[in-house]
Parts: sequence; structure tokens; C-alpha cells
Amino acid sequence: MVVARGASSFRNTAKIWYEPAAIPIYAVVGIACAGAGWYLTHLMRHPDVVWDKRGNPEPWNSVKPDQNTKLHAVNQKFEGGSWKRDRL
Repeated sequence: MVVARGASSFRNTAKIWYEPAAIPIYAVVGIACAGAGWYLTHLMRHPDVVWDKRGNPEPWNSVKPDQNTKLHAVNQKFEGGSWKRDRL
């Protein structure tokens, strides 16, 4: 049976990249990238960040006292819910 040259190089590459000891590293890096992306999205929607200086130069002034702006509120209940940015 004749094996094409490309198939053997693919197998060699697969052996290197799919090393069982490297799977936890790939998982940790993937989870870290996903968490960093989620946190950047959270920061973009937070009232401390100004995106539109002409339309709303001070978005933190639109937060009412009964609204939550924090990532995690411990032992606090907010009747107004969470503050949401209308648009980015």
C-alpha cells in the first residue's frame, strides 16, 4: 500500500499538536481567552466608559440609586435591576 507524502506529514503534525499532555494547556488558554473577551464586553457596557462624547458625555449620571452597576453584588437587592447601556 502506497501512502501519499501529504498524509504522512499530516500524521506527524497531528502527533505533535494532539499530544495528550498538551490538552490541559489548550483548555486553560481557551478558557482564559473566553473570560478575557467576556470581561472586555462587560467593560464596554459599563457606565464608567464613555463611547459617545457628544451624545452622552457622562453616562454615569443616568444611573438611578436603585440600579446595580457592579459585576457581582453580594447581599444587596436592587429593585431597579441592572443598569443597561442603550447603545455602544
